Amino acid sequence: MKRSRKRPAATARPVRKPAIPRENNFKSHRYFSLLIPILIVIATCLVFAPALQNGFVSWDDDKNILENLNFRGLGWTRLQWMFTTFYMGHYQPLSWLTLAIDYSIWRLDPFGYHLTNIILHAANAALFYFLVVRLLRLAFSAGSSETVLEIRLAAAVAALFFALHPLRVESVAWVTERRDVLSTLFLIATLIFYLRAQQPPEEPNRWRWMGLAWVTYLFSLLAKAAGITFPVVLVLLDTYPLCRIQWLKGNDLVKADRAVWLEKIPFTVLAAAAAAAAALAQSQSGTLWTTEGFGFSSRLLQSFYGLNFYLWKTLLPLDLAPLYEIPHIFDPLAPGFVISFVVITTLSLFFVSMRNRWPAGLTAWLCYITLVAPVLGLVRSGPQLAADRYSYLSCLGWAVLGGSGMYWCWIRWRENNRIRTVFSFVSLLIVASLALVTWNQIKVWRSSEALWRRVLEVDPNSSIAHNNWGNVLLRKGEFKAATDYYLRALEIDPAYADAHFNLGTAYVKTNQWQAAVEQYAVGLKYDPNNAGARHFLGQMYVRRDDLGKAIEQFRQSLSLAPGQSAVHADLGVALALQGNFAEAVRELEFAISLRPNDAELRVRIGRVFAAQNRLREAVEAFRLAVQLDPEFAEAHLNLSQALEEFGDRAEASYHFHEATRLKYQQSQLSTRE
Repeated sequence: MKRSRKRPAATARPVRKPAIPRENNFKSHRYFSLLIPILIVIATCLVFAPALQNGFVSWDDDKNILENLNFRGLGWTRLQWMFTTFYMGHYQPLSWLTLAIDYSIWRLDPFGYHLTNIILHAANAALFYFLVVRLLRLAFSAGSSETVLEIRLAAAVAALFFALHPLRVESVAWVTERRDVLSTLFLIATLIFYLRAQQPPEEPNRWRWMGLAWVTYLFSLLAKAAGITFPVVLVLLDTYPLCRIQWLKGNDLVKADRAVWLEKIPFTVLAAAAAAAAALAQSQSGTLWTTEGFGFSSRLLQSFYGLNFYLWKTLLPLDLAPLYEIPHIFDPLAPGFVISFVVITTLSLFFVSMRNRWPAGLTAWLCYITLVAPVLGLVRSGPQLAADRYSYLSCLGWAVLGGSGMYWCWIRWRENNRIRTVFSFVSLLIVASLALVTWNQIKVWRSSEALWRRVLEVDPNSSIAHNNWGNVLLRKGEFKAATDYYLRALEIDPAYADAHFNLGTAYVKTNQWQAAVEQYAVGLKYDPNNAGARHFLGQMYVRRDDLGKAIEQFRQSLSLAPGQSAVHADLGVALALQGNFAEAVRELEFAISLRPNDAELRVRIGRVFAAQNRLREAVEAFRLAVQLDPEFAEAHLNLSQALEEFGDRAEASYHFHEATRLKYQQSQLSTRE
């Protein structure tokens, strides 16, 4: 009889190992935490690579880089200039320092300057990725490993949306706007350090992180004073998502610990100092526009227009241009201004009404207004109605909001892979489309011709574009065509002083001397403090033998801008022609002290000595000119004449033949050209 085996009442289930979260699989790769930002940097560099083919443009690059000798080097004198100058209406010593480093490496090759801009922008994209990761974790209280991958991918989408958006092109592809990318680099770092100092509350190194935030904020202001409203942004972040400040009802409107306010004091002090420096720079440079003809109501409407402009161009970045000029006749009831007022008012009411259900929306909206406020036009410092570069910092919040929306969608439809795939595909399609538009927009900044052609395409009634396109034609030798564009600029804006000056220069090129003088005189009525125009007008008076008026114009030019070697030299020549040799020598000697290696100045003072029959001094001056420039035919000829009168006929003959040989070579060269 077989013994039956008793089956157990219940079969014991095998012990299952807990599922390893997806993120842990990636954690096995030490490089994964850096893989996404590295890919973001690579994508940013690839999309902006065409900027490496761009040159310097005649839109402040010429004045800041090509004509500016002060930043070229890292010596003590150069560094002192960088940290004390308000050149072109900005206080930006750190930006000047990076440009000086570029010059030390690349000299005046634009490739290196554009390369630095691209590297800084790519660094901003990577830092912004880490900032968004931290903000999303705070907003969604997402600390579990299952959600970390989704947060990182959403932050990557936000970083790419920011970095590859066409509105970024102006700040990256324009060398002059180095200050945008550099100041934003330090501001993003400031936010990261600030948020790190708040998490967790018992962090033992909290004040070390806060100290780093103060230092990087200082660096951002030394690059550009774009972040002067940044302390307000920190207060908004303290409200949400940090929840360190609570808005209450009744008598106590705000509830927050004292430390929340005390830690803002260094930020506020630095911001106030930067704002004062920026205002001083604008006023001293003459770039701060008065309220005459453009009162507060017009500026307020311009501010609403700007708020709507950057929001609309973020959503639909079409018809972008380097300049959106304020209309010569400002109509506050024009559709663009009325629509902007309605849109911004409606959106403000919407975000306020949704403050409890969607606090992130209100925070992003208020941060946007706060960051863009200094450049909205309430304090007008230029001819632009709006500018793409002003979106570089102010529109960071919209990228954060976009990444937040992406993460929310992924979490909401966690179990529906089809919907998640659709959202992912749409995100990639949007980013790819933005990258394509950006790639084409970079070409606008390739050259001065491309830049001003684009402005005229977008705004055919831009007086500045017509004037600057005329400058492009003038440099190419197309004087008649340049004249036509200057005249068109004056049709649009008859009070445009630079167009009058440039038209006068075009008349000089076609030997219309009287017409040139008239245009400069008209231009000086609108811009009487233009030192260069007074110098040029003085030269025209010398040509007409009106020495009294010429000397008056030269002296006024020097009173407006002391230390101009060329003006001192021209004044010396005019005084000599008037017979005032003693004062002429003083002016020429001062000009030589400013430019001791200028052979032309040595010839000029030598001629004055010769006119006074001071032959020994004349010969010495002409010899120095020949030593400085052995190919200077006029120096040889003048030395020959002085030596002839001095009695040294043998050497005089040698220099006469040298002068003849050099002039013949020059004539042959000009004939070939």
